[in-house]
Amino acid sequence: LPSFFLSCRHTTRRAVCHLLFGRTEVIDNTLNPDFVRKYILDYFFEEKQNLRFDVYDIDSKSPDLAKHDFLGQVYCTLGEIVGSPASRLDKPLGGISGKACGTIILSAEELGNCRDCATMKFCANKLDKKDFFGKSDPFMVFYRSNEDGTFTICHKTEVVKNTLNPLWQPFSIPVRALCNGDYDRHDFIGEFTTSYKELCRGQNQHNVYEVSMLSFSVESEHTFLDYIKGGPIIGGRGLVLTAFCLADPIVLTGNPSQSTSLHYMNPYQMNAYAMALKAVGEIIQDYDSDKMFPALGFGAKLPPDGRVSHEFPLNGNIENPYCNGMEGILEAYHQSLKTVQLYGPTNFAPIVNHVARYAAAVQDGSQYFVLLIITDGVISDMAQTKEAIVNAAKLPMSIIIVGVGQAEFDAMVELDGDDIRISSRGKLAERDIVQFVPFRDYMDRTGNHVLSMARLAKDVLAEIPDQLILYMKSRGIKPCSPPPAYSPDHDHPQTTPI
Repeated sequence: LPSFFLSCRHTTRRAVCHLLFGRTEVIDNTLNPDFVRKYILDYFFEEKQNLRFDVYDIDSKSPDLAKHDFLGQVYCTLGEIVGSPASRLDKPLGGISGKACGTIILSAEELGNCRDCATMKFCANKLDKKDFFGKSDPFMVFYRSNEDGTFTICHKTEVVKNTLNPLWQPFSIPVRALCNGDYDRHDFIGEFTTSYKELCRGQNQHNVYEVSMLSFSVESEHTFLDYIKGGPIIGGRGLVLTAFCLADPIVLTGNPSQSTSLHYMNPYQMNAYAMALKAVGEIIQDYDSDKMFPALGFGAKLPPDGRVSHEFPLNGNIENPYCNGMEGILEAYHQSLKTVQLYGPTNFAPIVNHVARYAAAVQDGSQYFVLLIITDGVISDMAQTKEAIVNAAKLPMSIIIVGVGQAEFDAMVELDGDDIRISSRGKLAERDIVQFVPFRDYMDRTGNHVLSMARLAKDVLAEIPDQLILYMKSRGIKPCSPPPAYSPDHDHPQTTPI
């Protein structure tokens, strides 16, 4: 029987070719090798991390792969692996024309670290009077002790105005920020010192100062991969990210047949709309099992009667607006430019409400919706859009807006809400769900569109994991345990690594 080993390669952010990051041990005398050696990779949801795995039959001790028999290879992304049920991906090996090469099973596991999060509530009594005309405006500052004996601030409470007996709101802080996982490390709190271990005892005679701890609890924080891998659905199927892709073929972007149009279909390269769709969609699709995505347009007259629509399917099928993967979306986008008449105004609210209806129907944590809007920045229904976003902020969804062209994007920046939380009719959005970026800021000066798309995807997708976790946490949704890890068939012969 042959002896196998696996060559593992990946692409870096700057490298176009695959770089070797490791080789497994050799497994002797088996057709079903179960490799033991594991590799540590940094995972970034917002990046497309390409991987390649090559399998060889070892014929000598030479490190030169050309001197061994090539048995097959497989290409995938790290997102495909972690996005598969239980983070286990089964893929057929290829690379040898006309021959079945077998199947490779790839699995990923998040490295464990301290995920505990401590929730505390404090009050104080009979504090010193510091204000000449009033009492005091007290607040608490927490410092954690460093290994060199110095202290670093790790939390500050809110200010309670004009009182000598303040009651502060409960707050949560990761244990790693409080004591870096060292439960006996001391933290400086006002005029006294204590430790994480002492705080865990709760309110007792050891924890009574001028400042009193009213409550203390600890729970483990869940990560983005916990939800993707396990998922709250019965049966352990991981959470699914569902993307809605929107492009605004409005009249202000010009005739698509003219090179001055933002929608110009250049036979040699993609326009900015297509690049934005591909950059974001190729990453999101790794977390959707069927790779079917609804793609809509807004701001056009539809055939045959010229009806104006602000949420029409790019594929022309009202009953089934779903497209098969990114290639299907791009094909539908290009086809729509040939069949619809670009027309304003540009209304965002109907699109946001459209996706919100889907999200409102699935609030058990089994799906999270990502709405991608690609626009030239013109918006005709700002007030209605803000109201739609405020309402959507309580649903399992996020909104990505990519601005194309050279216009000013002041309205889009306002919708983003990074500096000022978006509000409507005096009601603040429950959480920040909008991320806006202008594509021009990410265009590579040398014309490298692959690099431009990677930069764009990195920034617009970076906030999605935290937004998802915040929604799940606010609703008390916890991921279920994933299915049992893969174990090789016991009928397979035992193997001994060398």
